[in-house]
Amino acid sequence: MAEVLCMGDILVEIMRPKEDIPLNREDYFRGPFPSGAPAIFIDTVAKMGHSAAIIGGVGQDDFGDYIVQRLEKDHVDCGYIHHSRKLSTGCAFVTYFADGSRKFIFHMGNSAAVEVDAPDLSDMNCLKFFHVMGTALPDNRRFAGEIIKTMHAALAKGAKVSFDPNIRPELMRDPEVYDSIREVTDNASVLMPGREELMLITGEKNLEDAVRKSFDNPVLEILALKSGSRGSVIYDRRGSTEVGTYPVKVLDTTGAGDCFDAAFLCGLLEGKTLKAAAEMATAAASLNCAAFGPMEGRISPEAVGKMIAESRLV
Repeated sequence: MAEVLCMGDILVEIMRPKEDIPLNREDYFRGPFPSGAPAIFIDTVAKMGHSAAIIGGVGQDDFGDYIVQRLEKDHVDCGYIHHSRKLSTGCAFVTYFADGSRKFIFHMGNSAAVEVDAPDLSDMNCLKFFHVMGTALPDNRRFAGEIIKTMHAALAKGAKVSFDPNIRPELMRDPEVYDSIREVTDNASVLMPGREELMLITGEKNLEDAVRKSFDNPVLEILALKSGSRGSVIYDRRGSTEVGTYPVKVLDTTGAGDCFDAAFLCGLLEGKTLKAAAEMATAAASLNCAAFGPMEGRISPEAVGKMIAESRLV
């Protein structure tokens, strides 16, 4: 029985091996790597020792087999993954640049990743969190509706909703995408955005007003504001706590925010203080950055504990 359930896009990433190689130039790629923000998130939950399940779709192909095998190896319940006979597994081609920016070519909207219906959650009696990644909401409008339907089923089971918006400004111009994001945000007890995402969601122009407006939602308990290499600020209705970052040699930042989300929720499940949960989250994100590939970080309770004990936040 899963404590944490996630629904969303499952895919492989095919990546340039080093910075500053445009996607429109002939050169080498590395991969495939198991990926998709929901998959990275739920894999980290399982690596941190908590029961975890994912709802998503893959094709009956080698990419799909590879992803499911990785998730099962890390003890994720994959019983809710749909194996499409008609569509292939989603994929993304990715390149990185020295200024920290990235560029993607996605093959998702008509892939097996979105050929998924809301499942029956009647046996989910231990569910504590249903986590939504905003990356899944724009892919396909029908799929977004199934995610929201599942969210309400999880709420009816007594679970709380956590949400990482992970949105881009251009997506907010689509009224249907905005409506989906708003509905999930309105039901989220734990919100984990970046600074720009928080401004987009709230419509505010400065951070203080955006935080204040977020807590106008009576459902919201915790706002974990992520700022990448600058660390995070964790807010609740009593105040805020700032947490820096652990220094590592960064090989790839893909998935770091997803790992942060997962370890932070694990900390909450373990009854940690907000500061301690954020330190766990930061350590998991740092371990992920130290490996090449979105799901390749050597994350475990022992590795996270060692980093917290032996490293100093900066």
